[in-house]
Amino acid sequence: MIPACPLTALPRGEAYRLDSEPPIAVFHTEDGEIYAVDDTCTHQDASLADGWLEGCEVECPLHASRFDLRTGKVDAPPAKLPIRTHRVTVEDGVVYVLPSEEPPNLPPGIRPETT
Repeated sequence: MIPACPLTALPRGEAYRLDSEPPIAVFHTEDGEIYAVDDTCTHQDASLADGWLEGCEVECPLHASRFDLRTGKVDAPPAKLPIRTHRVTVEDGVVYVLPSEEPPNLPPGIRPETT
């Protein structure tokens, strides 16, 4: 588990970008739910943490593709591939993310860094 941020640093309706590889976006919905997904749109290199949160969907700031935060599924083109979802827990007021072991769906031309 990766500590992302204190819950108090993530107001409802906001997102926090976790500088992991690849980056992860943590969202706190207006309903109080917390979700974590890959931060990069699968259509083009854009941060979903900079997008618009509505309900359980985030809209990419570049071309308006929408992703369901619960499943990662694409709800609007031009993106065709889903984003990965990650498990989230809150313990002692801290948001933790357990990154998925599935390979990420990155946009064309973007490759994850290898160490």
